[in-house]
Amino acid sequence: MTCSLSSLCLPLSLNLEDIDQLDSIIKRRQPLKKGEHLFRQGDSFDSVYAVRSGSLKNYIMTNDGEEQITNFHLPSELIGLDAIDCASYPVSAKALETTTVCEIPFFRLQELSNELPDLRRQIFSCMSKELRDDKQMMLLLSKKNAEERVATLLTNLSARFRRRGYSQYTFRLPMSRNEIGNYLGLAVETVSRVFTRFQSKQIIAVNGKEIHITNRQELLEVADLNDYDIETGKKLVAS
Repeated sequence: MTCSLSSLCLPLSLNLEDIDQLDSIIKRRQPLKKGEHLFRQGDSFDSVYAVRSGSLKNYIMTNDGEEQITNFHLPSELIGLDAIDCASYPVSAKALETTTVCEIPFFRLQELSNELPDLRRQIFSCMSKELRDDKQMMLLLSKKNAEERVATLLTNLSARFRRRGYSQYTFRLPMSRNEIGNYLGLAVETVSRVFTRFQSKQIIAVNGKEIHITNRQELLEVADLNDYDIETGKKLVAS
């Protein structure tokens, strides 16, 4: 399995020469099994990672010793960007399933970005988008009821899969209902009831962990996102 930039499908718009230089510093890692950590909260920061296949969750440990999930990472997404201004990773990253990642040593990336202004701009762009996505999700979820929260998550995942060239209508949820509840601040029973209601309303169809969005417009309406650009997270201005 290669760890070339082209195989990762990262959203970096670089010329061929710059891509070759970036490819030279990307390292292949051994696959992670479900439940294995890529890094733990407090580990020394030395690399950012690109998810090649599989998925991971970010979480922090609360004062009560419980996991609080802060994010999920899908194929072709970067992980570890939130540690760039820290000496250590502020969150843990655990595989939700068998997952392969490619390692990008940060000191090498920093050296290369100093030589390649386009690469530096692209890194800043990725960081900005991740911060915007996180802020948008937290803002939206803080104001929503259970159905709106689940619909918002499904809409967010759909947009992220589409952005990477996958189907926006049919995709697999790698996380458990319990993990969804943890992330959304809902009881697992509530999450299950919402999925059942969405199926009965023919908004989605569920087969195990596979989700098929049968009525995307209705899902957007439930999520109260009709007035938002899903790609940018910005509220649309009426013309």
